[in-house]
Amino acid sequence: YLFPIATDRDVIGVIEILSTRRLGTGAQRMVSSVLRIYHNFQGLLDYSERDTLTGLLNRKTFDESFLKVLSDIPTRADANHEAEDRRHEAATPHYVLGVIDIDHFKSVNDRFGHLIGDEVLLLLSRLMRGSFRFHDMLYRFGGEEFVVLMRCDEEIHAGEAFERLRLNTERYAFPQVGRITVSIGFTEVRPGDGPADAFERADKAVYHAKGHGRNQVHNYAALVASGVIQESTQLSDVELF
Repeated sequence: YLFPIATDRDVIGVIEILSTRRLGTGAQRMVSSVLRIYHNFQGLLDYSERDTLTGLLNRKTFDESFLKVLSDIPTRADANHEAEDRRHEAATPHYVLGVIDIDHFKSVNDRFGHLIGDEVLLLLSRLMRGSFRFHDMLYRFGGEEFVVLMRCDEEIHAGEAFERLRLNTERYAFPQVGRITVSIGFTEVRPGDGPADAFERADKAVYHAKGHGRNQVHNYAALVASGVIQESTQLSDVELF
């Protein structure tokens, strides 16, 4: 017997029950009751952890997620030790934080109203789900600002994912509004980073995109390497929120 495990948004798994006899009505009701309790519990978690408009993770869950990611990143000493054994190199995790900002979103609200603005936010969140992998963590920080926290083999793979979102957004016909674009900046999460450190670097890359034509994706490290922007100072002792 297979029983779906579902939330309000989708089916996330199944429970398989093996029995040599036909499962009675009472037993089926008991399983359904347990699943209903889980469904209600998951609903409470979603309410506290997710943005009510878009269904993406909300801002207050970001710190906890970031600290979990940080614990998975080798320290510099660990990295030096691993460098001695190339067999472990491929297993070293890399995490990237990206900041996504909708271009001219204030003009959308001013011209079409907040209901249409909310529809743009909702549609962009769907484009994000279609552009990133299931296990990439997608957040709405409020207003027109979104954040992505992802694990990848190399920064270039993250850049490809962000470019995919940029293109998908540019090509999408938003009802009534028409063409919408996004500016995106991203950075690799470094050992010892606080949430504010990585966010500030990615936000600097977004600021550069905004100031140079918008509708662009920029890698913070590449901007620093080319001398376009200066390396940020550490902000670990400063709270992001």
